[in-house]
Amino acid sequence: MGSVSEEKLRFCIDRGGTFTDVYAEIPGQADGQVLKLLSVDPANYDDAPVEGIRRILEEYTGEKIPRTSKIPTDKIEWIRMGTTVATNALLERKGERIALCVTQGFKDLLQIGNQARPNIFDLTVSKPSNLYEDVIEVEERVELVLDKENDKQDSSASLVQGVSGELVRVVKPLNENALKPLLEGLLEKGISCLAVVLMHSYTYPQHEIALEKLAVNLGFRHVSLSSALTPMVRAVPRGLTASVDAYLTPVIKEYLSGFISKFDEGLGKVNVLFMQSDGGLAPESRFSGHKAVLSGPAGGVVGYSQTLFGLETEKPLIGFDMGGTSTDVSRYAGSYEQVLETQIAGAIIQAPQLDINTVAAGGGSKLKFQFGAFRVGPESVGAHPGPVCYRKGGELAVTDANLILGFVIPDFFPSIFGPSEDQPLDINSTREKFQELAREINSYRKGQDSSVKDMTVEEIALGFVNVANETMCRPIRQLTEMKGHETRNHALGCFGGAGPQHACAIARSLGMKEVLIHRFCGILSAYGMGLADVVEEAQEPYSAVYGPESVLEASRREDTLLKQVKQKLQEQGFKEENVRTETYLNLRYEGTDTAIMVKKQITEAGLSCDYAVEFVNLFQQEYGFKLQKRNILICDVRVRGIGVTNILKPQALKPVSGTPKVEGLYKVYFGNGWHGTPLYKLENLGYGHAFPGPAIIMNGNSTVIVEPNCKAIITEYGNIKIEIESASSTVKVAEEVADVVQLSIFNHRFMGIAEQMGRTLQRTSISTNIKERLDFSCALFGPDGGLVANAPHVPVHLGAMSSTVQWQLKYWGDNLNEGDVLVTNHPCAGGSHLPDITVITPVFDHGELVFFVASRGHHAEIGGITPGSMPPFSKSIWEEGVAIKAFKLVEKGVFQEEGITKLFQFPCSDETAHKIPGTRQLQDNLSDLRAQVAANQRGISLIKELIDQYGLKTVQAYMTYVQLNAEEAVREMLKSVATKVSSQSAQLEGRNSISIEEEDYMDDGSIIHLKLTIDPDKWEAFFDFSGTSSEVYGNWNAPEAVTAAAVIYCLRCLVDVDIPLNQGCLAPVKIHIPPGSFLSPSDKAAVVGGNVLTSQRITDVVLTAFQACACSQGCMNNLTFGDDTFGYYETIGGGSGAGPSWNGTSGVQCHMTNTRMTDPEIFEQRYPVLLHKFELRKNSGGAGLHRGGDGLVRDIEFRRPVVVSILSERRVHAPRGLKGGKDGARGANYLITKDKRRVYLGGKNTVEVNAGEILQILTPGGGGWGSPV
Repeated sequence: MGSVSEEKLRFCIDRGGTFTDVYAEIPGQADGQVLKLLSVDPANYDDAPVEGIRRILEEYTGEKIPRTSKIPTDKIEWIRMGTTVATNALLERKGERIALCVTQGFKDLLQIGNQARPNIFDLTVSKPSNLYEDVIEVEERVELVLDKENDKQDSSASLVQGVSGELVRVVKPLNENALKPLLEGLLEKGISCLAVVLMHSYTYPQHEIALEKLAVNLGFRHVSLSSALTPMVRAVPRGLTASVDAYLTPVIKEYLSGFISKFDEGLGKVNVLFMQSDGGLAPESRFSGHKAVLSGPAGGVVGYSQTLFGLETEKPLIGFDMGGTSTDVSRYAGSYEQVLETQIAGAIIQAPQLDINTVAAGGGSKLKFQFGAFRVGPESVGAHPGPVCYRKGGELAVTDANLILGFVIPDFFPSIFGPSEDQPLDINSTREKFQELAREINSYRKGQDSSVKDMTVEEIALGFVNVANETMCRPIRQLTEMKGHETRNHALGCFGGAGPQHACAIARSLGMKEVLIHRFCGILSAYGMGLADVVEEAQEPYSAVYGPESVLEASRREDTLLKQVKQKLQEQGFKEENVRTETYLNLRYEGTDTAIMVKKQITEAGLSCDYAVEFVNLFQQEYGFKLQKRNILICDVRVRGIGVTNILKPQALKPVSGTPKVEGLYKVYFGNGWHGTPLYKLENLGYGHAFPGPAIIMNGNSTVIVEPNCKAIITEYGNIKIEIESASSTVKVAEEVADVVQLSIFNHRFMGIAEQMGRTLQRTSISTNIKERLDFSCALFGPDGGLVANAPHVPVHLGAMSSTVQWQLKYWGDNLNEGDVLVTNHPCAGGSHLPDITVITPVFDHGELVFFVASRGHHAEIGGITPGSMPPFSKSIWEEGVAIKAFKLVEKGVFQEEGITKLFQFPCSDETAHKIPGTRQLQDNLSDLRAQVAANQRGISLIKELIDQYGLKTVQAYMTYVQLNAEEAVREMLKSVATKVSSQSAQLEGRNSISIEEEDYMDDGSIIHLKLTIDPDKWEAFFDFSGTSSEVYGNWNAPEAVTAAAVIYCLRCLVDVDIPLNQGCLAPVKIHIPPGSFLSPSDKAAVVGGNVLTSQRITDVVLTAFQACACSQGCMNNLTFGDDTFGYYETIGGGSGAGPSWNGTSGVQCHMTNTRMTDPEIFEQRYPVLLHKFELRKNSGGAGLHRGGDGLVRDIEFRRPVVVSILSERRVHAPRGLKGGKDGARGANYLITKDKRRVYLGGKNTVEVNAGEILQILTPGGGGWGSPV
């Protein structure tokens, strides 16, 4: 270890949610001292870190330090600490009372966010609450000058060059006279902290700075300016970051001042540093809320990366930190992987932070047997009451399963349970609970197959552990593979309380050969504090096209920022030779939103490499392609100063000889039964000791399980290295009847494959629609075209691809060969609307067709009568663009570029239709089609891995079983719905059948009529749409696949359990759609609006029939505008319907869509528009016992002539309330002309708009539930 100066102690502390870990370096001791204590124990002490320091000092000095007196600091050299104070305040919403100051017209901006809902199947649309309790709209406005030459605006408004180099016009200076009384009003309410976000303050911060000065003079305690915290374009994440900072910084400052006050001289002479989310340390004065949220986990990443990588392995590491309620996953390959934006407890934070992914699975994850399958989490039993074995009347959790298997050994676990907190873990109660569960599971299995042998308690416990492991493997695969890395080429760096029990199984499942467990694995986050460096960051926006001039300007800015960070570090006592610096440019391709923070690389000769070359390499590595002939744009300049501390140094041990000492034999249950397993204590093992599994190594409070066919080695630095033998090539699984454990594992594997296909498509696509708005879905199908797993981002794609695959299977028959890839988008071939293009790849094994993979993505441009391919007035399908029934995009491995190009450029062979333009963005179409082919290819390689592991017969058997499992879940739901509905208003038909009729209208008067019949004996439902209006002379005809998608979406929402979305969901359901109706139109009918409008009305009708909730906004409010040089498309949220126990949510995407909204600043930066207003439409939700959600108001001024198209519904018929609740307000679309006339546009229109005219869109509110009180 590093030398300890003047015989003083050094403390590294991690104050976690449950436990506080202390690692102390003691003078004269080779090894540090470790202490673990409860973070909250008010009966015994006020503050855990102070108590830890007090106990160790008492022991070291031999002098008593009363808890009431201050702690002497003469024996302390430094303290380094990570704390969850900020995280807990955010999770529990116990921060400071704050108000938000925002530009006029944007008071609801942070509440609306990107309008997406967190869980697409949650009808309550529960979103995290706002951190601020009041909003002040600030009279001020600046706008970007996009084209100086053609800028003919009022020259009296002053032009200024912003920090980023962009020209800015101050249209409305900050009105301090109007602002002052509003701020004084806040102080009178007791609010003295502000978060400030003004439009374009990233480049023009002057208004925010003036506001801060005014607020401080009035007496505000804390003001967080978005421009100072993260000077980057994008108002929403910048504003949310400012809110988090204002909400948390006062709480942190209060905690830190309390901590410091417990020491004599207020820790004046002691070096005290705190861990930030980016893995760097900061003094108390510079430690703020928005940088503190990952303080504890960051210590763990520093801990494993600095002690294992390079010293113990050359392989890149996956950090695996498994705690009680969640597991943190990270990656290290020689440098910290950072992200600039993350979401924690529903708050987006934009600041450099380590890329740590949290999974809701840990030791406390609940175990359930549901619908014939094992389920683990995401709910946790928490610390109170905790698992069954904690003796507090808890529920079964992963910890209980580990106890049953012998993975947790009561003899080595603290006896802190029971009423007097002196009892060991309770294995008897745990076994009793498992026996109860075993009776339920075995009775279910006997019902499936009477000859089946009962599962033992141990087999059940092991089954749950295996399912938990697979739950944790899924995000690890995603973390590595979405960045283009192979998971199997990594080593697993394992720490945290529960991680080492699962390490071997997880590494094996991921194909890894090596596990590394640090000797301080139980307190590695604390130990990591002593390995971290002090970090200072500075950043500023700079907007320019990458080229010789802009690189020189960027370099000048880097030098200025470098001086700032070096000065800050020197003020903290760092000498020049102990300061390292890193410089970065944030770069992106023109026309994309995917920026990469590129670090300056220095050659061995000391020369700087070209940022652009590095950017192109990184982009290709992460996304799999290069963009030719595209400008590279600079967005930001960033520098990072690192004060190198070199405090804790891993110490090499001397080799030992002789056999390791076995402390005892314990029974542990592995897959093939009980094993007498030797137990070793790490403190009695030395460098060079090695032994085969099975074995147990006790490392303090952590249990390390070494499985059979693994080998444990103690390394030169005293850590544990486990070598994993690869799993046997084929895993034997029962095929005749579904194994209840394997069913869950295959569910995870199939869903994981569909998700990874989606990641590949998102990575490799080029268009904004797919890459950023996530308007795509990927899926996996059986050889009959039945859906096995679907990773949905957009519900309208749900289940709809199955009919597409089945249509192609029927069409091509035996004419499908290995290496073929099919493309289709025609509604009569199972498509939804033409912009949604489906790419299907058949997969063969030894010449036999074994399954299909497919991806569907929304292409923003496919030709047709208007740019953006969403024409409001199309009357026939050929007016909407390219329509492909069947074409081989790839034939026997050869990409048919000429053929597909011809289809895209000449969309119609009909003589009258030659005037219809082909696609206006051919290269983007071809790039996205290639990305879809690549996504399918990824799915194929993953399924082939699964076949190698389990065998084709087993994989195909489980493709069927997961469908049967989903079918069972839907039948259970229909049974409970039947019971509920029969007691209400439905009419009984013959033989107990329950029948409900429901209908609603489109704005043209077309009727959607549904008769829903539920048979409670067979648990089946019949959706009969007879009575629905005929095909319409318009474009809101909906192909049959759209109705199927709406039904499957509604059923999944009603089941309210995370079942896989597959063909099984529709097995207990029959759908009848009358041919020739507008839900089953002819192949000539226009359908572009069916997918985006009619789908929403079908959903409302179905959910109303089930009495689930009132109608939501019932529309996607599709807006497109553009000219010959560009096109833009967005869908606008509205109000969701209220339900029996919840209010509707305001300003959110509802039901069949969940696409993101472009940030207001990006919107104004890239398009010729000004956004004057984007806020909630107050009181537009229907009144009721529970109110409907409010719609939105969006006012857009156009800065040059463009063609605008709006395709919307619910402008005539309002979203209906339920059970006496009032209807939501209807939507409306207006054009405000230059002479101030307000012209109503109706629901569907195309207009040529002049510069200075304003489009105003008012979206519908949701219906209310129950009579208003």
